[in-house]
Amino acid sequence: MNRPKTARFLAALAVCAASASLPAGVQATPASAETFCGSNYSVDGAIWTEYTQTPGVREALGCPTSDELGLPDGVGRRQVFDNGSIYWSPKTGAHAVWGLILQKWGQHGWEGGYMGYPLTDELKNPDGIGVRQEFQNATVYWSPNTGAHAVHGNIGAWWGMYGSEKGAYGYPTSDEYDTAHVGGNVDNNEGKRQDFQSGKYILWSDGQTNAFETCQTACIGYGGITNTKWVKKTEVYVNWTDSRLTSVHVTPTAAAFKTITGNDDAASDVNDDWRQVWSNTPMFPDATKTKKNSTFQQLQCHALFSYGLGGKHGGGSTWDLETWQPELTGDAKTKVEKMFRSGCNWKTDS
Repeated sequence: MNRPKTARFLAALAVCAASASLPAGVQATPASAETFCGSNYSVDGAIWTEYTQTPGVREALGCPTSDELGLPDGVGRRQVFDNGSIYWSPKTGAHAVWGLILQKWGQHGWEGGYMGYPLTDELKNPDGIGVRQEFQNATVYWSPNTGAHAVHGNIGAWWGMYGSEKGAYGYPTSDEYDTAHVGGNVDNNEGKRQDFQSGKYILWSDGQTNAFETCQTACIGYGGITNTKWVKKTEVYVNWTDSRLTSVHVTPTAAAFKTITGNDDAASDVNDDWRQVWSNTPMFPDATKTKKNSTFQQLQCHALFSYGLGGKHGGGSTWDLETWQPELTGDAKTKVEKMFRSGCNWKTDS
């Protein structure tokens, strides 16, 4: 027989009152702890809720292999299962972690590392192929072709601006790692880099006093391996606080340099050389018509004069194009004369 509405209301009210009386940070528990798989390990509280009520978690984790355990920080709790664990803290709640994402998280120090506690369960990505899991200070992305890798900080923010895994970069193929020569010719590791499946990568530098103008203070860099006829790779560096300070570094192939005997070089078709420069690297931010024209002219200058009849001039193994240089005006002859006089580094249109 159904209970009267009044009795049901009073019962519900009693449950709410009991929950409200729990001290802050204490897990709510089911009516009684429960054991699974015939083991002696009981599961209760928020970990029980995560294990039994979140779709797919129990199947993924398997059976408990420990009781609830304390963590080194003295705040959180975890419970170990056949294929993973459930972690809980007062600020983040209880979330299951397993598989390669669990392994990647462990490589970075579990909850005691920079990533912190999990904020979500494993989530399906929009492409229907990969998955991700969010942590307090990073997100781990996994796909069958790229494995599991953490994305965070300013590199992660830049990647997100370009559409994350569904954008121009694709999934990460590495974690962030130390690298030299980010923002300048230095011999020690003063920068970070992360690689992505498209052949593109993102770089970060806190600033280097011996670097070129763009990266003397913090800068974000990104680039792509091109391997076209005249361009090996293109890198773009953007000052983190002043995007007007943006430079493009083009690494040409040997075939790009002008020769005495041939005409099949970058100078013979600057339009196609420009296309190759951007074939696997996003155009620099705030790419106004004036900035594009100026950097195109700088590329033309390097292609014309890096190895001209008069010898090496206006460049070398990397051609640096600065978006803040003015656009040259006048007829073609006048522009070429200005390029030659300045060594491809003109400060004014004169």
